[in-house]
Amino acid sequence: MALTRVGTGSEGTERASVPPRSTRVTGAVVVLAVAVALSLLVGANPLSPSTVLETLLGGGSDESRFVIWEQRVPRTVAGVLVGAALGVAGALIQAFTRNPLADPGILGVNAGAAFAVAVGIVFLGVTSPFGYVWLACAGALVVTTIVYGIGAAGRDAAGPVRLTVTGVAVGAVFAGLTTGLTLTHPDAFDRMRGWSAGSLLGRGFDVVLPVLPLVVVGLLLAVAAAPGLNSVALGVDVARAQGVNVRRIRIAVLVAVTLLAGCATAVAGPIVFVGLMVPHLVRWAVGTDQRRIVLGSLVVAPALVVLADVLGRVAVLPSEMPAGVVTAFLGAPVLIALVRRPQASGL
Repeated sequence: MALTRVGTGSEGTERASVPPRSTRVTGAVVVLAVAVALSLLVGANPLSPSTVLETLLGGGSDESRFVIWEQRVPRTVAGVLVGAALGVAGALIQAFTRNPLADPGILGVNAGAAFAVAVGIVFLGVTSPFGYVWLACAGALVVTTIVYGIGAAGRDAAGPVRLTVTGVAVGAVFAGLTTGLTLTHPDAFDRMRGWSAGSLLGRGFDVVLPVLPLVVVGLLLAVAAAPGLNSVALGVDVARAQGVNVRRIRIAVLVAVTLLAGCATAVAGPIVFVGLMVPHLVRWAVGTDQRRIVLGSLVVAPALVVLADVLGRVAVLPSEMPAGVVTAFLGAPVLIALVRRPQASGL
């Protein structure tokens, strides 16, 4: 919680003014529900709320059924899936590295996914979002395996600092290779430009459903690893003294982050700031227990991504602004404000 002091006078008033934790959790769920409703209501093709409701219940015209069931519902589901994956991955990587400014890309996940997509476009002729999904997932997995293989060598094997440095270095190499490919192949540059902006446009169930099982596995691993991360935060020696299998926690976190961030990047491209910002917001609201942070990120991050997507639809009519651009505009000032608060930035 942001305020933990209990006292009389001004301190007691300050503590009492903080809303109960249950109220904040309920508020987050309500915000997510509102975001989903807006995603179904708002778009380039205007539909009244009654028409949307009628169509969702099985009625409506052919046009409304196409707009709702072929465009907005899959896009909303994609936004919820991507947000949940990025938020939980961010919470895990910040707890694992004990770095409040870490994000899922720190292990080279985004760089690996982007490189694989670029290779697919240039050498395999892949042009559809469905093809990007599998390429991005494979690229994320390969690069994370390389990072873990290098980081596990020598002393402090697979420790947070070693993995972080290795991930940044390997990610930079693959980012350079991706840039080289796109600059020397104009067609790849044009296609990568749209994907790398981070957009939910055109993301149907054919893209979302194949990665859904992988995201579910990543979320289950995250929930299973969260209690152990509370002990790891106190130090490796303390965690081992409490009976925590540190090696197993590290592997679970790495696999979960790879699956979650890799699948999210595969579906929508690299959407920035979500995995970095949301855990701070949740930590400020529910405290430092990693179990609550993971579950809170599972609700708050989808709301942020879906709202960013809705805002992008109406910000530059008749065109659209990608959700990744909107989260960058929203995330930068919010993150600056958060990290200036010791209660929010501390792990």
